Amino acid sequence: MGEITYQPLRSLIFVDCVKEEYRHRLQHWLYYYHVPESIAKFEPWVTKYAFYNALPTPPEGERFGTYRMQLTEHYWMVNPSSVESLINAMSEYFPVQALQWQGTIPDGDAETFAGSGDDARSTGGDNGCPPFILAYLPIFWEKDVKGAGRTMMDGPNYRWLFLVSYPEGCSEEEGEKWMLEEVLPAFAEMPEVNRILTSRVKKEINNTHMDRCVEMWFDGPEEWYRCAVEKMANFPKPAWAKYDTFPFLRPQFEFASLFLTDIPTSDNLKQYRGYLPMR
Repeated sequence: MGEITYQPLRSLIFVDCVKEEYRHRLQHWLYYYHVPESIAKFEPWVTKYAFYNALPTPPEGERFGTYRMQLTEHYWMVNPSSVESLINAMSEYFPVQALQWQGTIPDGDAETFAGSGDDARSTGGDNGCPPFILAYLPIFWEKDVKGAGRTMMDGPNYRWLFLVSYPEGCSEEEGEKWMLEEVLPAFAEMPEVNRILTSRVKKEINNTHMDRCVEMWFDGPEEWYRCAVEKMANFPKPAWAKYDTFPFLRPQFEFASLFLTDIPTSDNLKQYRGYLPMR
């Protein structure tokens, strides 16, 4: 083991809920078990740990790989994947059913999985289910594409956050050129798009398959639909594409979306007071 070094990072976990039958169960595990365990482990070296509930999937949002539960966001002061962080005084409670509820293992496979929380965060992708998405980013956005100067006085934002994995047959260089020189400029020209920010994913932290993160702001889901579905309907199909319509990528495997509001549902380090049910 070496010396722990200061390495500011932001991480995004996309959490799905594959059935409404599972939503209350997944929420119970997150707030009753997972939040206090997480705070107990990393409060000394995390400055923000927040949950943002996912907004309803907009029309045709399924083909954009929309996740339906929440975004989990961390701001780290050190690399949580470093070898120095691997020894824990207490093990994490991560029931395998939570993977089933999120859809990274098939229904009925919960009894066959045996592993730790870190093992759980490596599920999916090779079993026919979408891979667990944990992406690390620079702590600040790298590129400001559109909308600098927007303030809170400009109104609430309908946030479209998405991650892209460039597919087989498309090199990372080709994918970056396509996204930065074709896709984002096309959206930037649309008056309904109020803000565009983007960063490369720091794949070296945990070997995630995702390559780039983009966030766009709209006034609401109708404006998003007008841009992402209607105006992009005739966007040129890349040579490597296996799908005929934008974004031309496999939903949740190569293109993953969340629709969010500006503020977190729970800023856990500041707001969490325990699991307090109504009585």
